[in-house]
This record gives sequence, structure tokens and C-alpha cells, in this order.
Amino acid sequence: MTQEPLPARLPLTDRTRHRRLREQGSLERADLEAILDAGFVCHLGVLVDGRPLVVPTVYGRDERWLYLHGSVASRSLAGETPVCVTVTHVDGLVLARSVFEHGVNYRSAMIHGTARKVTDPEEKLEGLRRLTEHSAPGQWSYARRPSRKELAATTLLALCLEEASVKIRTGAPDDGDGPDAALGLWAGVLPLTTVWGTPEPDPALPAGTAVPDHIARRAGTRHG
Repeated sequence: MTQEPLPARLPLTDRTRHRRLREQGSLERADLEAILDAGFVCHLGVLVDGRPLVVPTVYGRDERWLYLHGSVASRSLAGETPVCVTVTHVDGLVLARSVFEHGVNYRSAMIHGTARKVTDPEEKLEGLRRLTEHSAPGQWSYARRPSRKELAATTLLALCLEEASVKIRTGAPDDGDGPDAALGLWAGVLPLTTVWGTPEPDPALPAGTAVPDHIARRAGTRHG
């Protein structure tokens, strides 16, 4: 069944309302998608046996769903329970003239909702494909696909991207026009970037096994 596309503006709910630093908030779905597309590791927050648990895991997405996966034995992936998934990128340290004004340039997203366990075989395979391609484009076609036994041992959760909160900070410190500007101290931003390194072959590979193009071309490129 074809579903209506999600609106271009994120809905304002009690969970997504920005109560502090509202100027850093965004209701643009394009900003949410850009943050998700820039990374592949998220943190899944969920209650397990009445206690909060935050689990780092990889993800993938389509226009409506965020897909997370793990072992069927994982208690954090039980499904049908409220969760909060966060993705954060640190772009630099904001070093001000006073310690109080220090900060971080960042992009962050929080997605709220009830995660559902994917049971439809076609959707499960497609979700795993999107998850694989999100972190390593081209790898789904290159590597062996999951077997029936491997699929049975894997849980895939889907979380709707409808309800989300986005915050972004860019720019210099905020004390350039305050009294601390007269201190004569250096202030500014120390940028942070992550770059993919040179592929390291498995020692068990036969000699002469070439690095596939879809992996080799990422060496030296920026992540995030």
C-alpha cells in the first residue's frame, strides 16, 4: 500500500518542542534527513525491565522509516515499545574568552516513537539492504546476501521518522561583543573532521585480492 509522504515540516509536539536555545532548532525535514545521511551510528534509548538502556548501533533509512538491527537475543530490540533514537555530529569546539561561554558546533537529531518489529520477509530484506548501503554503499551487491538462518537470527526494528527534533549550532563564540572581548585572549572554533583511512585487508585474504572500487574510492574522503 502506497503511503503519503511525510510533510516537509516536522510536527511540533510536547516531545520535540525546543525549550532552550530555540534559535538552534529546526523544523525542516530536510535538515533531519541531512543529519541522518551524514552518519551511520545512532544511539537507541529504551526501557528494559524498567531501567533505561542506551545502545549504540548502525542504522539505515528510507523516506519514512529508520531501520535498526541486532540479534534476536537483544532485549533492547523487543519492539512495540516507546524509544528515542539520537544521532549527533560534532563539527568543532567553540573556544570562548570565558569558560562559561565555551560550547560545541554540532548537528543533532532525536527521533521519538514506538519501534515496530519488522516481520514481513520482503520489508526485512529491504530494510537490511538499506542499512548496509547506508554505511557502505555498494556492499550489498558485492557481499553474500543473508541466508535464511541468518535472517532468522536477526531482528530488524522500524521507527517512523514523523516525530523528530533537530538542533544545529554553527559559528563563532557568543562573547565577541561582551566585556570579555577586552581581555585580549584568542577565541574561535577548533574544527573537527573525520576522514576514511586506507583499507586494511584481512590477513586471511589470498594474495592479490583487490580492494573493490566502492571501498577504495572512499579512502581519504570526509565522513559526516
